[in-house]
Amino acid sequence: MNEKDKDLSPVYRIKPVPVEKIRANAYNPNVVAPPEMELLELSIWEDGYTMPCVCYHIPEEDAYELVDGFHRYMVMRTSKRIYEREKGFLPVSIIEKDLSNRMASTIRHNRARGTHNVELMTNIVAELRKAGMSDAWIMKNIGMDKDELLRLKQISGLATLFADKEFSVPK
Repeated sequence: MNEKDKDLSPVYRIKPVPVEKIRANAYNPNVVAPPEMELLELSIWEDGYTMPCVCYHIPEEDAYELVDGFHRYMVMRTSKRIYEREKGFLPVSIIEKDLSNRMASTIRHNRARGTHNVELMTNIVAELRKAGMSDAWIMKNIGMDKDELLRLKQISGLATLFADKEFSVPK
């Protein structure tokens, strides 16, 4: 890296790293349920790795410790088709921080992702249905089970029934 690039964000220096040189950290509290892991694998299969993992390089071991991206890393470790397509390399963004700051970074990355807003998800499902997408397509491509899809369809149906009504709170 030349002197003028040292202040650029790490994302401008993505490096392909053999997944065998990467290891999990011991402090990540993030957990992903099996259905979401399957969706992540599908997402990576369909779209490729669109976000790098974040690692800290340990030069004396020529190893990389994950700061963020554990589940993307696990997909590479467990999905033969993705491992083969990517030739065993994971895109990595490297940060240089001490352990305490790496721990804080892991938590910031996890918490910054947020959660899905039910109203927005309901609107997405309604738009997909209007576009002619089947329930099976929606469940497969956005990772919903039948019950979740039914709930969102019911919410969107109720919303349309009452869209032109005015409501007031009784005094």
